[in-house]
Amino acid sequence: MRSLYSLFSTIFQLLLPFIGLFSQKLKLFANGRKEVFSTLQTIFPISKPVFWFHCASLGEYEQAVPVIQAIKKKYTNSFVIITFFSPSGYEAKKNSKLADHIAYLPIDTKKNAKRFINLVKPEIAVFVKYEVWPNYFSVLKTRKIPILLISAVFRKDHIYFKKYGGFLKDSLSKATHIFTQDIESKDMLLANNVTQVIHVGDTRFDRVALQLEMNNKVDFLEKFVNNRFCIVIGSSWKEDEVIFMNTINRTSENICFIIAPHEIKPETIQRIKNTIQIPTITYSEQTNLEQLKDYKVFILDTIGYLSKAYYYADIAYVGGGMGTAGLHNILEPATFGIPIIIGKNFEKFHEAKQLRKLGGLFSVTTAEEFMEIIKKLTIDVKFRNQTGMIAGHFVNSNTGATSIIMNYIADVNIKT
Repeated sequence: MRSLYSLFSTIFQLLLPFIGLFSQKLKLFANGRKEVFSTLQTIFPISKPVFWFHCASLGEYEQAVPVIQAIKKKYTNSFVIITFFSPSGYEAKKNSKLADHIAYLPIDTKKNAKRFINLVKPEIAVFVKYEVWPNYFSVLKTRKIPILLISAVFRKDHIYFKKYGGFLKDSLSKATHIFTQDIESKDMLLANNVTQVIHVGDTRFDRVALQLEMNNKVDFLEKFVNNRFCIVIGSSWKEDEVIFMNTINRTSENICFIIAPHEIKPETIQRIKNTIQIPTITYSEQTNLEQLKDYKVFILDTIGYLSKAYYYADIAYVGGGMGTAGLHNILEPATFGIPIIIGKNFEKFHEAKQLRKLGGLFSVTTAEEFMEIIKKLTIDVKFRNQTGMIAGHFVNSNTGATSIIMNYIADVNIKT
């Protein structure tokens, strides 16, 4: 099976130029990998200790951030390289100052894995969540380079635990240490004879907790909110709009809304604006800060402000759960200690299930249910404060994964 996988990976790489013809995203996926090795050759070898982090996309990047920050703080002379699998992750973070170099991960062929690791020569390789690449893991293991899998999550239906997934489970066994998000993942690995595992929690809790230490004030949001009751709708999709639009259009005078759609294409923004019946302005339209208080809805048709928008929220709705896109990050608003509302599809999101059980999060299936919970949270201050306190405590009580991971890294003989 491993041989078939390697053969498929080689064929897939040969087809990359043609794959890029089918969509803009696939074009980025293919073209972004053309210059990876030539660029690396201009950078490496270097005299600093190299830490390699690999993330599938943006979500995994967020999980890597607190560990990278801790490494940069402890090993001030280090060199951090981050690789991405997907264009959505790479394109969003290719200019980030967090790492010394950011690149696409070359396709997982034997030749690429050897070439990449021979060039980069990492002291340690950190893969996030369930990024398991058999050829890379094999070369790293052969070179005796520690392999860490952090914020790992595993379920019964994962390929690793199927009869035909034995070669992937074998790759998991090559990891030096696996740090899981939850107890269930740890137990699943142990039951399958993968024993180098410890449950430490999700590093995203450490990531969002750091937000409280930052200056979250934004001048245009400050002027827009203007001490009004604020509801923030984050990372919404078209399916989510069906849930909250009626409430927005029927809201009282002293409530304002900030909407941060997941997609900020012009047609998406226009569709949202056409549906809203109360005074609305977008980030790109604003020209006079003093006039922002005259609007009731502010649409963020830009990126980079959602986490700070939650700072102004009294209630947050987090999108993705009404359709099949996948629920977005509920921990960002939770860290500010505010009640959270989501859609109906959240069964694969452990933290959402936990927070709902604790009473800090509400799931709705209809526009009527959304309006009902908004009314209760708006009117009943005690209920709102208690719910928000549960959400904030949930984040605070689950921090600490980064420290445990760093304690392990400190035991590795890093060449400085």
